[in-house]
Parts: sequence; structure tokens; C-alpha cells
Amino acid sequence: MTDDPHFDIFLAVAPGLEPMLCAELAEKGFADPRPEPGGVTIVGGWPDVWRANLEIRGASRILARIGSFRVVHLSQLDKSARRFDWASVLRSDVPVRVEANCKRSKIYHAGAAAERIATAIEASLGAPVRDDAAVCVRVRIEDNLCTLSVDTSGELLHRRGFKAEVNKAPMRETLAALFLRAAGFDGEEPVLDPMCGSGTFVIEAAEMAAGLAPGRARAFAFEQLAGFNAGAWSTMKVQAAARAATMKPASRYIGSDRDAGAVRMSSTNAERSGVASITSFAGSTVEAVARPDGPPGLVIVNPPYGARIGNKKGIYPVYGAFGDAMRLRFSGWRVAMVTTDPALARATRLPFGPPGRPVDHGGIKVRLFTTAPLR
Repeated sequence: MTDDPHFDIFLAVAPGLEPMLCAELAEKGFADPRPEPGGVTIVGGWPDVWRANLEIRGASRILARIGSFRVVHLSQLDKSARRFDWASVLRSDVPVRVEANCKRSKIYHAGAAAERIATAIEASLGAPVRDDAAVCVRVRIEDNLCTLSVDTSGELLHRRGFKAEVNKAPMRETLAALFLRAAGFDGEEPVLDPMCGSGTFVIEAAEMAAGLAPGRARAFAFEQLAGFNAGAWSTMKVQAAARAATMKPASRYIGSDRDAGAVRMSSTNAERSGVASITSFAGSTVEAVARPDGPPGLVIVNPPYGARIGNKKGIYPVYGAFGDAMRLRFSGWRVAMVTTDPALARATRLPFGPPGRPVDHGGIKVRLFTTAPLR
């Protein structure tokens, strides 16, 4: 596998955050990241796939595009799939599942397309096809071009393997990382979340500052692909850990919440993530949130949205109280807020600039609102 030529690698991301993921990839040394709807494409080999899964914080999953061919009917798809060199990517002893999507093509039945590919894999390779398999081949037929990809991540990448507990409607770690980047977080300034929930923003910021690889403690689907080099993968992880060991974060990453259960779960999650020494969590209402000692930094918050009809009226005071606290005690700090409605952002009376693009968060469209340093 490691001797294969380079190919396209697609990193999926919530639409609206493609520029942030591009910036992260460039910062991590991946050459020429190219945004496209719903993700970013880079060109590389299998070690690049491994490193992207290990180090990139903002992608939700990473697909290796392993081949493509033109098709206009199912028999042609079957013939081309049987000729494909599946043994160069898949193992005959590892179960696989197949998912397909068809768009603007003469082959329009996704289920039939997936069945033909699955049959071809079984016939030519002998690998068992199972609906619950960890390894997934994804088939996209668009404008009569069939593109074959293998999902190299397995479980979605926001599942870092550390968060023992979550509260209601948690912010995914991948979204949190890109919202922090969009808010200008550079890994060095302090961060405060006064409605911290399960601590995602605070822990993600602390991990970024500490240089910890987000995939350091979990398994990936690529470990079950043909030719996977366990020794090279182990070396890559050791090197990433060694780089993190040289990082000396100078700032604190602080969360507070009025809910004692949220404070407890945030502390537990920080301990499991290995950032307890640079994070702290305390009980506080948003009205009473205290300015931390030291230089100004970033306040970032994901308040309740009141998404159900009729619920928004009751949360306007929460936004107003948050804005009052920021103006009263947080001069010099920047504020970033994730919310659904510009009217809710205006309720803070904070000087937000134009919001970012809408981003899907659990089926709800949210935007990031940010300020310059408060005066």
C-alpha cells in the first residue's frame, strides 16, 4: 500500500467550513489543498492518509479515492468493478460494506449500483460483504463517472476517544476546532467558555495549544486495509507525541457553567484528554462570569438556540446577560458566538461583524459571530 502512486484524498467537512479546513491542512504541511463543496481535496499517498487522520482536527472523515471509470448501464458497472484491482486496497479476510450515491447519471438506482460493486468484490477478492463492516467502499456515480473511494477513518473523526460524557446537543469536536480557527485562535492566547456544557471548546483549545494529535488514542479503518504498515504507523504516532512533549502552553483554558453536572463532566473529559493541568472548570452563572487574570484572549460560546417554535423568547435574556458581562468585565477580549439567528446575536448588544457562512450543526443551521477586541 505504501508503494502505491499518489491519489486524491478527500477530507469531508461541514459545508461552510471548507476555508478553515484548507487553512489547517496548509498549516500542517499538506500541499495544495483544494476546497470543494463539503470538503477539501489533497493529493498524496497512504502515509498522508494516515497522518491526516492522526493530525487534522476539522475533518469529519477522510476518503481515499482509489479509482474511477465511466459507466452508462449496470452491466458495464459490473464488468468494470470485476476488473478493478481490489486486492491492492482491500483484504480478503476483512469484511466490507458498500454504499452508493447516483446523481445525473443513466445509472440512477443507488441500491442496484451498490449491489453490483459488492458482488464484484466478493467474486474477485473473496472478501465478505456485511452491512455492519468497519471498512466501507463508497461509490459515487455522477454525470456517468463512477468514482470509488474507501473510507479510511471508520467512526467519524469527532469521536476522539476521550469524552466520557456529553450534555444535550453537544458541539462536535471537529466543528469546535474550526470555529476556534475562524475566531482567530492561534493556540497561544487564553480561551474562556462561560457556557461550557461538556467542555468541548475549552478542551479543544487546550489540545491545540498543547500540540496533541486528535487521533492519538483511537483506531481507524485504514488499519484493516491491504498492505497497512503497522510499524510505520507506530513510528508516526510516536513522532507526533514527541513533538507534543516539547510544547509548553503558556495560557489557561477555562470553562464555567451554571450546571454543576456540566462542570463535573467537563473536568472528567479534560482529565481523560490529558489537558487537566492547563484547564479549569467552575460553577458560575453567565451574569457572574469572572475575567481571568492575565492577558486578554478569546471568549467563545455556544448558547442555547431555542430552536423549537416559541422557545426563543425565553432565551433572549440569557443573550442579554452574556453581553452585559462581556462589556462590563472583558475589555480587550474578543468574543465569538455560535448561534442560529442574527436577532439572538443582536440581543447581546455586542459589536459583532458580519457572520460566517451557515454551518449545519445537528440539523440546525448556525453561524459564527465574532467581535474585534472589546473596548
